[in-house]
Amino acid sequence: MAQDSIPADRIERFEAGFHGDVIRPDDVRKSGTLSTPSERHSRSEGTDYDEARAVWNGMIDRHPALIARCRGVGDVISAVNFAREHDLLVAVRGGGHNVAGTAVCDDGLVIDLSEMRDVWVDPDERTAWVRAGATWADVDRETQAFGLATPGGAVSETGVAGLTLGGGIGHLRCKYGLTCDNLASIDLVTADGDYLTASADEHEELFWGLRGGGGNFGVVTGFEFDLHPVGPDVAVCLVFYSGERMIEVLEAYRDYVADAPPEVSLLTLSGVLPDEELFAPDTVDERKIAIAGCYAGSVAAGERALAPLREIHEPVADFSGPMPYVEFQQLFDEDYPDGMRYYWKSLYLDGLSESAIDRIAYWSGVAPSPLSTVDVWQLGGAIARVDTEDSAFAGRHAPFLLGVEANWEHPEADDANVEWVRDCLEDMRQFSDGSVYLNFPGFFEEGDEMMRTTFGPTYERLVALKDEYDPTNLFSRNQNIAPSGTARADNEGVL
Repeated sequence: MAQDSIPADRIERFEAGFHGDVIRPDDVRKSGTLSTPSERHSRSEGTDYDEARAVWNGMIDRHPALIARCRGVGDVISAVNFAREHDLLVAVRGGGHNVAGTAVCDDGLVIDLSEMRDVWVDPDERTAWVRAGATWADVDRETQAFGLATPGGAVSETGVAGLTLGGGIGHLRCKYGLTCDNLASIDLVTADGDYLTASADEHEELFWGLRGGGGNFGVVTGFEFDLHPVGPDVAVCLVFYSGERMIEVLEAYRDYVADAPPEVSLLTLSGVLPDEELFAPDTVDERKIAIAGCYAGSVAAGERALAPLREIHEPVADFSGPMPYVEFQQLFDEDYPDGMRYYWKSLYLDGLSESAIDRIAYWSGVAPSPLSTVDVWQLGGAIARVDTEDSAFAGRHAPFLLGVEANWEHPEADDANVEWVRDCLEDMRQFSDGSVYLNFPGFFEEGDEMMRTTFGPTYERLVALKDEYDPTNLFSRNQNIAPSGTARADNEGVL
Protein backbone atom coordinates (compact mmCIF):
# COMPACT_ATOMS: atom_id res chain seq x y z
CA MET A 1 0.00 0.00 0.00
CA ALA A 2 1.32 3.46 -0.92
CA GLN A 3 0.85 6.78 0.86
CA ASP A 4 -2.03 7.88 -1.39
CA SER A 5 -3.95 4.74 -0.32
CA ILE A 6 -3.85 5.71 3.36
CA PRO A 7 -6.55 8.11 4.58
CA ALA A 8 -5.04 11.55 5.16
CA ASP A 9 -6.40 11.74 8.70
CA ARG A 10 -4.54 8.52 9.60
CA ILE A 11 -1.25 10.00 8.43
CA GLU A 12 -2.01 13.19 10.35
CA ARG A 13 -2.61 11.22 13.57
CA PHE A 14 0.59 9.26 13.05
CA GLU A 15 2.56 12.47 12.60
CA ALA A 16 0.97 14.13 15.60
CA GLY A 17 2.13 11.37 17.93
CA PHE A 18 5.58 11.00 16.40
CA HIS A 19 8.48 12.84 18.05
CA GLY A 20 10.91 12.48 15.17
CA ASP A 21 10.43 13.56 11.56
CA VAL A 22 7.85 12.09 9.21
CA ILE A 23 9.08 12.89 5.72
CA ARG A 24 6.82 12.73 2.65
CA PRO A 25 7.62 12.89 -1.06
CA ASP A 26 6.38 16.50 -1.23
CA ASP A 27 8.90 17.68 1.38
CA VAL A 28 11.44 19.70 -0.59
CA ARG A 29 14.00 22.15 0.73
CA LYS A 30 13.49 25.69 -0.52
CA SER A 31 15.55 28.46 1.05
CA GLY A 32 15.81 26.50 4.27
CA THR A 33 12.06 25.89 4.68
CA LEU A 34 9.57 23.29 3.55
CA SER A 35 7.53 23.95 0.44
CA THR A 36 4.53 22.12 1.91
CA PRO A 37 1.52 24.17 3.06
CA SER A 38 2.00 23.58 6.75
CA GLU A 39 4.91 22.77 9.03
CA ARG A 40 3.72 20.40 11.70
CA HIS A 41 5.97 19.91 14.72
CA SER A 42 6.95 16.45 13.53
CA ARG A 43 8.41 17.75 10.26
CA SER A 44 11.74 19.55 10.58
CA GLU A 45 12.48 22.73 8.67
CA GLY A 46 14.75 21.96 5.78
CA THR A 47 14.06 18.22 5.71
CA ASP A 48 14.42 17.15 2.09
CA TYR A 49 12.75 13.96 0.84
CA ASP A 50 15.36 13.22 -1.80
CA GLU A 51 18.17 13.60 0.72
CA ALA A 52 16.32 11.48 3.26
CA ARG A 53 15.71 8.60 0.83
CA ALA A 54 19.27 8.59 -0.54
CA VAL A 55 21.54 5.80 0.66
CA TRP A 56 25.27 5.19 0.44
CA ASN A 57 25.16 2.87 -2.59
CA GLY A 58 24.59 4.98 -5.69
CA MET A 59 22.95 2.03 -7.46
CA ILE A 60 19.92 2.32 -5.16
CA ASP A 61 17.24 4.83 -6.18
CA ARG A 62 13.95 4.13 -4.42
CA HIS A 63 10.97 6.25 -3.45
CA PRO A 64 9.24 5.32 -0.19
CA ALA A 65 5.77 6.63 0.60
CA LEU A 66 6.90 7.81 4.04
CA ILE A 67 10.15 8.02 5.97
CA ALA A 68 9.80 7.88 9.75
CA ARG A 69 13.03 9.22 11.22
CA CYS A 70 12.85 8.00 14.81
CA ARG A 71 14.23 9.66 17.92
CA GLY A 72 13.58 6.83 20.34
CA VAL A 73 11.89 3.52 21.04
CA GLY A 74 8.45 5.14 21.28
CA ASP A 75 8.78 6.33 17.69
CA VAL A 76 9.86 2.87 16.55
CA ILE A 77 6.81 1.28 18.19
CA SER A 78 4.52 3.87 16.58
CA ALA A 79 6.07 3.28 13.15
CA VAL A 80 5.82 -0.51 13.40
CA ASN A 81 2.18 -0.32 14.49
CA PHE A 82 1.34 2.12 11.68
CA ALA A 83 2.99 -0.10 9.06
CA ARG A 84 1.25 -3.23 10.31
CA GLU A 85 -2.18 -1.59 10.52
CA HIS A 86 -1.92 -0.25 6.96
CA ASP A 87 -0.19 -3.27 5.42
CA LEU A 88 2.82 -1.22 4.36
CA LEU A 89 6.06 -2.63 3.03
CA VAL A 90 8.69 -1.90 5.70
CA ALA A 91 12.38 -1.12 5.30
CA VAL A 92 14.57 -0.54 8.36
CA ARG A 93 17.51 1.83 8.09
CA GLY A 94 20.37 1.88 10.57
CA GLY A 95 23.34 4.20 10.57
CA GLY A 96 25.70 2.79 7.97
CA HIS A 97 26.26 1.53 4.45
CA ASN A 98 23.69 -1.20 3.74
CA VAL A 99 25.40 -2.21 0.49
CA ALA A 100 22.46 -4.41 -0.56
CA GLY A 101 20.07 -1.44 -0.53
CA THR A 102 17.44 -3.04 1.71
CA ALA A 103 17.32 0.05 3.95
CA VAL A 104 14.92 1.80 1.56
CA CYS A 105 11.94 0.62 -0.47
CA ASP A 106 9.51 1.84 -3.09
CA ASP A 107 6.05 2.94 -1.88
CA GLY A 108 6.35 1.62 1.68
CA LEU A 109 7.55 2.96 5.03
CA VAL A 110 11.21 3.44 5.93
CA ILE A 111 11.80 3.19 9.68
CA ASP A 112 14.95 5.30 9.91
CA LEU A 113 17.07 4.89 13.05
CA SER A 114 20.03 6.93 11.83
CA GLU A 115 19.60 9.67 14.46
CA MET A 116 19.58 7.17 17.35
CA ARG A 117 23.38 7.17 17.75
CA ASP A 118 24.09 7.35 21.47
CA VAL A 119 26.81 5.20 23.05
CA TRP A 120 27.24 4.70 26.81
CA VAL A 121 30.30 2.95 28.27
CA ASP A 122 30.71 1.35 31.69
CA PRO A 123 34.50 1.03 31.96
CA ASP A 124 34.34 -0.90 35.24
CA GLU A 125 32.03 -3.57 33.85
CA ARG A 126 33.66 -3.32 30.41
CA THR A 127 30.34 -3.00 28.64
CA ALA A 128 28.84 -0.54 26.18
CA TRP A 129 25.21 0.14 25.33
CA VAL A 130 24.78 1.31 21.75
CA ARG A 131 21.67 2.60 19.99
CA ALA A 132 20.89 1.08 16.63
CA GLY A 133 21.66 4.12 14.47
CA ALA A 134 25.29 4.34 15.59
CA THR A 135 28.29 3.70 13.38
CA TRP A 136 31.52 2.07 14.48
CA ALA A 137 33.13 5.50 14.55
CA ASP A 138 30.62 6.45 17.27
CA VAL A 139 31.44 3.31 19.25
CA ASP A 140 35.21 3.56 18.86
CA ARG A 141 35.26 7.20 19.95
CA GLU A 142 33.55 6.38 23.27
CA THR A 143 35.15 3.02 24.06
CA GLN A 144 38.70 4.07 23.20
CA ALA A 145 38.46 6.86 25.77
CA PHE A 146 38.88 3.99 28.25
CA GLY A 147 41.29 1.85 26.19
CA LEU A 148 38.49 -0.59 25.35
CA ALA A 149 36.91 -1.95 22.16
CA THR A 150 34.53 -4.56 20.88
CA PRO A 151 35.03 -6.21 17.48
CA GLY A 152 33.56 -3.95 14.82
CA GLY A 153 34.00 -3.82 11.08
CA ALA A 154 36.85 -2.75 8.80
CA VAL A 155 35.42 0.69 7.95
CA SER A 156 34.38 3.09 10.70
CA GLU A 157 31.37 4.42 8.78
CA THR A 158 29.80 0.94 8.82
CA GLY A 159 26.58 0.76 10.83
CA VAL A 160 26.60 -1.15 14.10
CA ALA A 161 23.19 -2.73 13.57
CA GLY A 162 23.61 -4.30 10.15
CA LEU A 163 27.12 -5.57 10.81
CA THR A 164 26.20 -7.11 14.16
CA LEU A 165 23.01 -8.84 13.05
CA GLY A 166 24.83 -10.37 10.07
CA GLY A 167 27.65 -11.68 12.29
CA GLY A 168 30.33 -9.01 12.10
CA ILE A 169 33.76 -9.75 10.63
CA GLY A 170 36.26 -7.07 11.61
CA HIS A 171 39.83 -6.31 12.64
CA LEU A 172 39.69 -8.04 16.07
CA ARG A 173 37.94 -11.22 14.99
CA CYS A 174 40.61 -13.87 15.52
CA LYS A 175 41.31 -12.72 19.08
CA TYR A 176 37.84 -11.70 20.27
CA GLY A 177 35.46 -13.28 17.77
CA LEU A 178 32.67 -11.86 15.68
CA THR A 179 30.76 -8.75 16.64
CA CYS A 180 27.73 -10.89 17.47
CA ASP A 181 29.87 -13.09 19.75
CA ASN A 182 30.37 -10.07 21.99
CA LEU A 183 26.70 -9.27 22.49
CA ALA A 184 25.35 -9.34 26.03
CA SER A 185 21.79 -8.33 25.13
CA ILE A 186 19.66 -6.85 22.36
CA ASP A 187 16.58 -4.61 22.61
CA LEU A 188 14.01 -4.76 19.83
CA VAL A 189 10.45 -4.03 18.78
CA THR A 190 8.55 -7.01 17.38
CA ALA A 191 6.01 -7.04 14.56
CA ASP A 192 3.25 -6.78 17.18
CA GLY A 193 4.77 -3.56 18.50
CA ASP A 194 6.06 -5.20 21.67
CA TYR A 195 9.36 -4.06 23.16
CA LEU A 196 11.58 -6.75 24.64
CA THR A 197 15.14 -7.59 25.55
CA ALA A 198 16.82 -10.79 24.37
CA SER A 199 19.84 -12.20 26.17
CA ALA A 200 21.24 -15.46 27.51
CA ASP A 201 18.69 -15.21 30.34
CA GLU A 202 15.52 -14.04 28.57
CA HIS A 203 14.11 -14.84 25.15
CA GLU A 204 17.12 -17.08 24.73
CA GLU A 205 16.07 -18.57 21.40
CA LEU A 206 15.54 -15.14 19.90
CA PHE A 207 18.95 -14.09 21.22
CA TRP A 208 20.42 -17.10 19.43
CA GLY A 209 18.76 -16.12 16.13
CA LEU A 210 19.68 -12.45 16.27
CA ARG A 211 23.38 -13.30 16.49
CA GLY A 212 24.08 -13.87 12.81
CA GLY A 213 20.52 -14.51 11.62
CA GLY A 214 20.04 -10.97 10.28
CA GLY A 215 17.43 -8.31 10.96
CA ASN A 216 14.59 -10.68 10.27
CA PHE A 217 12.70 -10.79 13.58
CA GLY A 218 12.04 -7.17 14.57
CA VAL A 219 13.47 -3.66 14.67
CA VAL A 220 16.52 -3.70 16.91
CA THR A 221 16.81 -0.46 18.88
CA GLY A 222 19.88 -1.11 21.04
CA PHE A 223 22.82 -3.44 21.71
CA GLU A 224 24.79 -4.23 24.83
CA PHE A 225 28.37 -5.28 24.05
CA ASP A 226 31.19 -6.76 26.08
CA LEU A 227 34.43 -4.79 25.75
CA HIS A 228 38.09 -5.78 25.76
CA PRO A 229 41.34 -3.92 26.39
CA VAL A 230 42.61 -2.71 23.00
CA GLY A 231 44.92 0.18 22.17
CA PRO A 232 45.19 3.06 22.30
CA ASP A 233 47.92 2.01 19.80
CA VAL A 234 48.09 -1.26 17.92
CA ALA A 235 50.68 -2.78 15.61
CA VAL A 236 49.39 -2.56 12.05
CA CYS A 237 50.37 -4.42 8.89
CA LEU A 238 49.67 -2.50 5.69
CA VAL A 239 52.07 -3.61 3.00
CA PHE A 240 51.60 -3.53 -0.78
CA TYR A 241 53.28 -5.84 -3.28
CA SER A 242 53.30 -5.84 -7.06
CA GLY A 243 50.48 -7.76 -8.71
CA GLU A 244 53.14 -9.74 -10.54
CA ARG A 245 53.91 -11.34 -7.16
CA MET A 246 50.26 -12.08 -6.33
CA ILE A 247 50.49 -15.87 -6.31
CA GLU A 248 53.67 -15.78 -4.24
CA VAL A 249 52.11 -13.35 -1.75
CA LEU A 250 48.88 -15.34 -1.41
CA GLU A 251 50.86 -18.53 -0.80
CA ALA A 252 52.96 -16.81 1.86
CA TYR A 253 49.82 -15.35 3.43
CA ARG A 254 48.17 -18.80 3.54
CA ASP A 255 51.22 -20.34 5.18
CA TYR A 256 51.59 -17.49 7.68
CA VAL A 257 47.99 -17.53 8.97
CA ALA A 258 48.12 -21.31 9.48
CA ASP A 259 50.36 -20.72 12.50
CA ALA A 260 49.61 -17.08 13.32
CA PRO A 261 48.99 -16.09 16.95
CA PRO A 262 45.32 -15.44 17.76
CA GLU A 263 46.00 -11.73 18.22
CA VAL A 264 46.54 -11.42 14.45
CA SER A 265 43.60 -10.77 12.10
CA LEU A 266 44.44 -10.17 8.43
CA LEU A 267 43.00 -9.86 4.96
CA THR A 268 44.44 -9.43 1.49
CA LEU A 269 43.12 -6.95 -1.08
CA SER A 270 44.06 -7.38 -4.73
CA GLY A 271 43.37 -4.93 -7.52
CA VAL A 272 44.79 -1.77 -9.03
CA LEU A 273 44.18 0.29 -5.86
CA PRO A 274 44.98 3.56 -7.68
CA ASP A 275 45.91 6.12 -5.04
CA GLU A 276 48.22 8.89 -6.20
CA GLU A 277 49.00 9.89 -2.61
CA LEU A 278 50.22 6.41 -1.66
CA PHE A 279 52.08 5.17 -4.73
CA ALA A 280 54.77 6.36 -7.09
CA PRO A 281 53.63 7.46 -10.57
CA ASP A 282 55.07 4.34 -12.22
CA THR A 283 53.03 2.01 -9.95
CA VAL A 284 49.83 3.91 -9.22
CA ASP A 285 47.95 2.32 -12.15
CA GLU A 286 49.52 -1.12 -11.84
CA ARG A 287 47.84 -4.11 -10.18
CA LYS A 288 48.81 -4.70 -6.54
CA ILE A 289 48.09 -6.95 -3.61
CA ALA A 290 47.95 -5.61 -0.06
CA ILE A 291 48.11 -7.43 3.26
CA ALA A 292 46.25 -5.50 5.95
CA GLY A 293 45.44 -6.18 9.58
CA CYS A 294 46.48 -5.59 13.15
CA TYR A 295 47.70 -7.33 16.31
CA ALA A 296 45.30 -7.19 19.28
CA GLY A 297 47.97 -7.05 21.97
CA SER A 298 51.14 -5.17 22.84
CA VAL A 299 52.64 -3.08 20.06
CA ALA A 300 56.12 -4.58 20.50
CA ALA A 301 54.85 -8.15 20.29
CA GLY A 302 52.69 -7.20 17.32
CA GLU A 303 55.52 -5.69 15.34
CA ARG A 304 57.57 -8.86 15.83
CA ALA A 305 54.65 -11.08 14.87
CA LEU A 306 53.77 -9.12 11.74
CA ALA A 307 57.33 -8.65 10.49
CA PRO A 308 57.40 -11.73 8.16
CA LEU A 309 54.48 -10.31 6.16
CA ARG A 310 56.61 -7.29 5.26
CA GLU A 311 59.45 -9.42 3.93
CA ILE A 312 57.75 -11.65 1.35
CA HIS A 313 59.37 -9.63 -1.43
CA GLU A 314 60.38 -6.04 -2.07
CA PRO A 315 57.17 -4.08 -1.37
CA VAL A 316 55.70 -1.41 -3.61
CA ALA A 317 54.87 0.49 -0.42
CA ASP A 318 54.84 -0.31 3.29
CA PHE A 319 52.83 1.73 5.80
CA SER A 320 53.05 -0.81 8.63
CA GLY A 321 53.86 0.22 12.19
CA PRO A 322 52.24 1.44 15.40
CA MET A 323 48.99 3.31 14.87
CA PRO A 324 46.13 4.50 17.08
CA TYR A 325 43.38 1.89 16.95
CA VAL A 326 40.80 4.56 16.07
CA GLU A 327 42.93 5.69 13.13
CA PHE A 328 43.34 2.13 11.91
CA GLN A 329 39.56 1.63 12.03
CA GLN A 330 39.19 4.67 9.77
CA LEU A 331 41.99 3.77 7.37
CA PHE A 332 39.73 2.58 4.53
CA ASP A 333 36.88 5.07 4.98
CA GLU A 334 37.88 7.32 2.09
CA ASP A 335 37.92 4.36 -0.28
CA TYR A 336 34.13 4.01 0.00
CA PRO A 337 32.56 7.44 -0.61
CA ASP A 338 28.82 8.11 -0.51
CA GLY A 339 27.10 7.85 -3.86
CA MET A 340 29.60 5.62 -5.65
CA ARG A 341 28.25 2.38 -7.11
CA TYR A 342 28.81 -0.86 -5.21
CA TYR A 343 28.04 -4.54 -5.72
CA TRP A 344 29.62 -6.98 -3.27
CA LYS A 345 29.30 -10.74 -2.96
CA SER A 346 31.09 -13.41 -0.95
CA LEU A 347 31.83 -17.09 -0.48
CA TYR A 348 33.33 -19.04 2.40
CA LEU A 349 36.38 -20.89 1.06
CA ASP A 350 37.44 -24.40 2.06
CA GLY A 351 41.08 -23.30 1.86
CA LEU A 352 43.63 -21.60 -0.36
CA SER A 353 44.77 -24.36 -2.67
CA GLU A 354 47.11 -23.63 -5.56
CA SER A 355 44.14 -23.73 -7.91
CA ALA A 356 42.09 -21.34 -5.76
CA ILE A 357 44.99 -18.90 -5.61
CA ASP A 358 45.41 -19.06 -9.39
CA ARG A 359 41.72 -18.21 -9.90
CA ILE A 360 41.82 -15.35 -7.37
CA ALA A 361 44.80 -13.90 -9.25
CA TYR A 362 42.94 -14.26 -12.53
CA TRP A 363 39.74 -12.55 -11.39
CA SER A 364 41.53 -9.64 -9.75
CA GLY A 365 43.29 -9.07 -13.08
CA VAL A 366 40.13 -8.80 -15.18
CA ALA A 367 38.08 -6.44 -13.02
CA PRO A 368 36.49 -3.78 -15.23
CA SER A 369 36.98 -1.06 -12.60
CA PRO A 370 40.38 -0.11 -11.12
CA LEU A 371 38.57 0.58 -7.83
CA SER A 372 37.42 -3.03 -7.42
CA THR A 373 39.16 -5.68 -5.32
CA VAL A 374 39.15 -9.39 -4.62
CA ASP A 375 39.68 -9.87 -0.89
CA VAL A 376 40.64 -12.91 1.19
CA TRP A 377 39.78 -12.64 4.88
CA GLN A 378 41.52 -14.83 7.44
CA LEU A 379 38.97 -16.55 9.70
CA GLY A 380 39.39 -19.15 12.44
CA GLY A 381 40.74 -18.31 15.89
CA ALA A 382 38.03 -17.16 18.29
CA ILE A 383 35.41 -17.40 15.53
CA ALA A 384 35.85 -21.15 15.26
CA ARG A 385 35.92 -21.70 19.02
CA VAL A 386 32.23 -20.80 19.38
CA ASP A 387 29.96 -23.80 18.97
CA THR A 388 27.66 -23.62 15.97
CA GLU A 389 24.70 -24.23 18.32
CA ASP A 390 25.46 -21.08 20.31
CA SER A 391 24.46 -18.58 17.61
CA ALA A 392 22.81 -18.54 14.19
CA PHE A 393 25.96 -17.37 12.41
CA ALA A 394 26.75 -19.90 9.72
CA GLY A 395 30.37 -19.34 8.71
CA ARG A 396 32.40 -20.70 11.63
CA HIS A 397 33.58 -23.74 9.70
CA ALA A 398 35.54 -21.85 7.06
CA PRO A 399 39.24 -20.88 7.24
CA PHE A 400 38.82 -18.03 4.73
CA LEU A 401 36.19 -15.69 3.35
CA LEU A 402 36.34 -14.51 -0.25
CA GLY A 403 34.91 -11.01 -0.74
CA VAL A 404 34.47 -9.70 -4.27
CA GLU A 405 33.93 -5.95 -4.30
CA ALA A 406 32.89 -4.15 -7.46
CA ASN A 407 33.28 -0.41 -6.85
CA TRP A 408 32.79 2.01 -9.76
CA GLU A 409 31.55 5.49 -10.59
CA HIS A 410 29.36 5.58 -13.71
CA PRO A 411 25.95 3.95 -14.38
CA GLU A 412 26.93 2.89 -17.89
CA ALA A 413 29.42 0.48 -16.30
CA ASP A 414 26.79 -1.26 -14.14
CA ASP A 415 26.36 -4.37 -16.28
CA ALA A 416 30.07 -5.04 -16.72
CA ASN A 417 30.84 -4.74 -13.01
CA VAL A 418 27.93 -6.84 -11.82
CA GLU A 419 28.73 -9.51 -14.41
CA TRP A 420 32.38 -9.61 -13.25
CA VAL A 421 31.34 -10.27 -9.65
CA ARG A 422 28.81 -12.94 -10.58
CA ASP A 423 31.19 -14.71 -12.96
CA CYS A 424 33.94 -14.69 -10.33
CA LEU A 425 31.63 -16.15 -7.68
CA GLU A 426 30.35 -18.82 -10.04
CA ASP A 427 33.91 -19.88 -10.83
CA MET A 428 35.03 -19.84 -7.17
CA ARG A 429 32.17 -22.06 -5.98
CA GLN A 430 34.39 -25.04 -6.79
CA PHE A 431 36.42 -24.09 -3.69
CA SER A 432 33.42 -23.56 -1.41
CA ASP A 433 30.33 -25.22 0.01
CA GLY A 434 28.35 -22.33 -1.49
CA SER A 435 27.57 -20.55 1.77
CA VAL A 436 28.01 -16.79 1.96
CA TYR A 437 28.65 -14.02 4.47
CA LEU A 438 25.29 -12.28 4.50
CA ASN A 439 26.75 -8.81 4.98
CA PHE A 440 28.24 -9.14 1.46
CA PRO A 441 25.16 -10.57 -0.33
CA GLY A 442 24.89 -8.82 -3.69
CA PHE A 443 21.24 -7.81 -3.76
CA PHE A 444 19.93 -11.06 -2.24
CA GLU A 445 18.87 -11.99 -5.76
CA GLU A 446 19.26 -15.73 -5.07
CA GLY A 447 16.51 -15.50 -2.44
CA ASP A 448 15.71 -18.62 -0.45
CA GLU A 449 18.37 -20.65 -2.22
CA MET A 450 21.09 -18.43 -0.74
CA MET A 451 19.55 -18.59 2.73
CA ARG A 452 19.05 -22.36 2.74
CA THR A 453 22.56 -23.03 1.43
CA THR A 454 24.15 -20.69 3.93
CA PHE A 455 22.27 -21.76 7.06
CA GLY A 456 21.91 -25.46 6.22
CA PRO A 457 20.24 -27.38 9.08
CA THR A 458 19.88 -24.13 11.03
CA TYR A 459 17.43 -22.79 8.46
CA GLU A 460 14.36 -24.52 9.92
CA ARG A 461 15.24 -23.31 13.42
CA LEU A 462 15.21 -19.76 12.05
CA VAL A 463 11.86 -20.39 10.34
CA ALA A 464 10.43 -21.39 13.74
CA LEU A 465 11.65 -18.11 15.22
CA LYS A 466 10.09 -16.19 12.34
CA ASP A 467 6.81 -18.01 12.90
CA GLU A 468 6.83 -16.89 16.53
CA TYR A 469 7.90 -13.26 16.19
CA ASP A 470 6.86 -12.19 12.67
CA PRO A 471 4.35 -14.71 11.24
CA THR A 472 3.14 -12.31 8.49
CA ASN A 473 6.67 -11.38 7.33
CA LEU A 474 6.25 -7.68 8.10
CA PHE A 475 10.05 -7.46 8.18
CA SER A 476 10.96 -8.86 4.79
CA ARG A 477 13.52 -6.35 3.48
CA ASN A 478 16.53 -8.11 4.96
CA GLN A 479 18.30 -11.48 4.94
CA ASN A 480 14.79 -12.82 4.77
CA ILE A 481 13.69 -16.23 5.95
CA ALA A 482 9.96 -16.32 5.41
CA PRO A 483 7.61 -17.77 8.03
CA SER A 484 5.90 -21.08 7.33
CA GLY A 485 3.23 -20.83 4.67
CA THR A 486 4.16 -17.28 3.68
CA ALA A 487 5.88 -16.44 0.43
CA ARG A 488 9.14 -14.62 0.78
CA ALA A 489 8.78 -10.94 -0.17
CA ASP A 490 11.41 -10.46 -2.87
CA ASN A 491 13.80 -7.57 -2.46
CA GLU A 492 13.35 -5.08 -5.27
CA GLY A 493 15.83 -5.71 -8.03
CA VAL A 494 18.33 -3.10 -9.14
CA LEU A 495 19.33 -4.53 -12.49
